[in-house]
Amino acid sequence: MGICCCSGKRNGAIMTFVGTLAVFSPILLIALDDDGDANASGAQPPAAAPSGSEQVAPQHPADVLRYEMNRIDGTLENLDDYRGSVVLIVNTASECGLTPQYEALETIYKERKDRGFVVLGFPANEFMGQEPGSNEEIAAFCTERFDVSFPMFEKIVVKGEGTHPLYKQLAELPEPLGGEPKWNFTKFLVDRRGKVVARFEPRVKPDDERVIEAIERLLSQKPATRPGTHDDEG
Repeated sequence: MGICCCSGKRNGAIMTFVGTLAVFSPILLIALDDDGDANASGAQPPAAAPSGSEQVAPQHPADVLRYEMNRIDGTLENLDDYRGSVVLIVNTASECGLTPQYEALETIYKERKDRGFVVLGFPANEFMGQEPGSNEEIAAFCTERFDVSFPMFEKIVVKGEGTHPLYKQLAELPEPLGGEPKWNFTKFLVDRRGKVVARFEPRVKPDDERVIEAIERLLSQKPATRPGTHDDEG
């Protein structure tokens, strides 16, 4: 599939990176590549968030819950409604070798949704045309094949020309969190305050013990006392 892995820097560069980017999370700042290795690379200055009618400018470069987007049935939803939950953002596809990950995504969602965990699925067709169907066809596929009950959104562009502002913002985050998705089922983990704190590459399965550990650590944090507000920490 042409999925590549990032290489880690030596100790000095890692320490510089940690000092520069510690602001993004007091808990996690990791990326797991397709071999399951933690990966740290040189930090880049945070890019300005993209502008657009679908966005309210975030108060933090890694705050990604500031968009209104359509659910797969066409219902408009504000992602800010998920602030206070631990969120896993995933770009999905129906005709990919990794499509069976839907099953694990649904399992970890069902097991933890009552504790404030949610998966948000974003179908996309940028990787070898592996999501060719309409929203209606995608919804039927997810329900019939994998009994998906976590929120699925309309098909969007996640890479290249026409990229949705959400994925533009994800791409503009400093490494190792940022960058365009390498393939279907790239996973971005978002804490209860709406900030991206971890990234897992496509072949890292949703039920990998390191993914589960990261989710559990975030779930152990208390929800924001006033959802939708931001404090100055992190």
